[in-house]
Amino acid sequence: MKKISIAIDGPSAAGKSTIAKIVAKKLDYVYIDTGAMYRCVGYYCLENNVDLHDENAVTQALDNIKIEMNSANQVFLNQEDVSAKIRHDRISMAASVVSAYQEVRNFLVLQQRQMASQGGVILDGRDIGTVVLPDAQLKIYQVASSKTRAKRRYLENLQRGLEADLDTIQKEIEQRDYQDMHRKISPLKKADDAIEIDTSDLSLEEVVDKVMELVIQKQKEG
Repeated sequence: MKKISIAIDGPSAAGKSTIAKIVAKKLDYVYIDTGAMYRCVGYYCLENNVDLHDENAVTQALDNIKIEMNSANQVFLNQEDVSAKIRHDRISMAASVVSAYQEVRNFLVLQQRQMASQGGVILDGRDIGTVVLPDAQLKIYQVASSKTRAKRRYLENLQRGLEADLDTIQKEIEQRDYQDMHRKISPLKKADDAIEIDTSDLSLEEVVDKVMELVIQKQKEG
């Protein structure tokens, strides 16, 4: 069957990346972690004392940023494996700030489109179906309650040996939602032709099955 391009959008901690990785493996597709790319920019700025709220300074920093990914889902920033380092909550907030800047988005969207040009890819993020790949054959908008998402992030942090407070995490997630939905540039929103999946009460396997059904349907329509 013809390989298609798949866009999965949704709020922070909705499980987009987890689902995208599993589905990509099942389909032998390439998974492009767009959120990790924004996290890399935020991480670089924090590590190099670049003021996140100075758009010009962040834009200038882009010249010093090189992001690479491999089939093992590792993320490299300037040849350093930052796969784990960019998953901290403070990096998530930094990513939300820098993703509001037009030049940052231009810088990363160009790379994402180039990666996706041949099809057989899955991308997840906040604006894949609306901005990055508006012509994607399958668009999914994956959501879950803030309480459910906070619990998931809390458990993930515990597994990584990180300090975690459930109430704080939920507040940060809700703050991230507000920032993402109200930014002027490419705000988080559901594409008109996206299919919404609420994962609040679904197991991982149930979500994967739903997505796979949609993929097979689109491939047949193809």
